[in-house]
Amino acid sequence: MSGNVIGARNQADLRLSALKRLTGQTGSHETRLDSSAALRVLYELASSPSTASSALALLHELQVHQVELDLQDEELRTSRAELEAALMRQVQLYDFAPVGFFTVDRSTVLRELNLTAAGLLGFERDQLLGRTLDSFLAPQSARALHTMLTRLSEDVPTEVGTLQLGGGRSVNASVNRDPDGLNFLVAFINVAGQAGNLTD
Repeated sequence: MSGNVIGARNQADLRLSALKRLTGQTGSHETRLDSSAALRVLYELASSPSTASSALALLHELQVHQVELDLQDEELRTSRAELEAALMRQVQLYDFAPVGFFTVDRSTVLRELNLTAAGLLGFERDQLLGRTLDSFLAPQSARALHTMLTRLSEDVPTEVGTLQLGGGRSVNASVNRDPDGLNFLVAFINVAGQAGNLTD
């Protein structure tokens, strides 16, 4: 069921409740859905000396409620804009961090990586997704990475070590389990004194 249908149903229920409160009657489906009919009922009640004060009090409540809804809408829009700005900020911090961040599965297939990580491997990010991280490591370091992932599976919170990229450069590596429980988070930091990407 779409949000529009739910919204229309809630609006109809609100009109029915308002009409019942105003007149003491439930009214027909057609009356509920006709806002001009509700205004006519309110006008008639306001015109009668015996019900005028109740009608005016209800009208005031409705006006206050409308202002509350407008304020809530404004707050929601502001909150959404702030959240979108915060998300954009976090994406920028992730992409341009001085550390190479990778998300890999148990077979070291690259699921996500930041721009720094792509630079460390010497390729564009889109060219790396789906490839294995261990294929960019020296054979001994590839085995070490798999050992680190296996040990994390035994509830060791973090594994750290030094790995060697295929081009001979060393990186300090830190490996953690991804909160999703399926993948692993790997961080590579260039060993001091080394710079550039794999193709340098």
